Parts: sequence; C-alpha cells; structure tokens
Amino acid sequence: MNQMALKTEGDTHVVVTRRFAAPPEAVYRAHTEPSIIQRWMLGPDGWTMPVCICDARPGGKIRYEWADGKGGGFSLTGEFITLEPFRRIVHVERMHLPDPTPDNHIETVFAPDGDGTLMTMRMTVPDSDTRTAMLATGMEHGMEASYARMESVLGH
Repeated sequence: MNQMALKTEGDTHVVVTRRFAAPPEAVYRAHTEPSIIQRWMLGPDGWTMPVCICDARPGGKIRYEWADGKGGGFSLTGEFITLEPFRRIVHVERMHLPDPTPDNHIETVFAPDGDGTLMTMRMTVPDSDTRTAMLATGMEHGMEASYARMESVLGH
C-alpha cells in the first residue's frame, strides 16, 4: 500500500512523502492539469471543487474553491514560481478560511521509484504558530483521502 507520511522539521517545515504506482509524468500532470485536479484534490468524501484555476507556468495563478455540499467551504490562492516538467514544482499558496493564512512556500519533487513515483512535498511557513494552526485544520486526513483518490484517478 502507498501510505502517506507527514513529518515536521525544525519550527517551520512540514514534509509529506507518498509513493504512487504511476510514472512521474502522470503524477506531475495530476498536480498541474485542472481537469485532473478537480477529480482528486477533494479532501474527505462529500467535498467538491467547483472552481479550479491552475495556470501551470512561472508566475501563473492558482485558485481552488472547495464546497462541502452543505453551504460550507474554503478556498486557496497562490502562484507558481518554478516548474520543471515531470520533476519539480515550486509554488506559494495561502488558504482562505475565510481570512488568508500566511504564505506557505511549497516544493514538490517527483522522483522515479521503480515503476512508480516517490513524491516529496516540503512546505515552509513563516513560524511555528502558523505550522501548528495549519496542522490543526485536519489537513493530514484530507491529504490522505485526496492522494488515495489520485491513485484511483491515475488508474492504479
């Protein structure tokens, strides 16, 4: 089974790793193509992503909006900094809950791993209080559900 691992480093970092039974090209595309993102990046069951803007180029904008089907929801905005197709994405994002959180600088690396991909996502926030608040949102559970869904979307 391809389990997600989440660990903290220092006061300001969160590192998430997960192996996918799909090649780096497919996992990278699942992070950059809106039609694929809307199928997997949904968090817990019952959520949808009615708005998905993902302009995957340096300086390109990101805007995701999630809805829980009961009138609740939240959004995320951000910008891409660097994209190395099928290998690495660097971007900045902030959640709107409804007020914006401090910037989260994220580097995601897609490394070949046998017939699959080892994805490593390193998040950097401004301080330990921001990281504590971020982890308290339940993001780990939502990420696990989303990545399991991505595995299905990718056909593995």
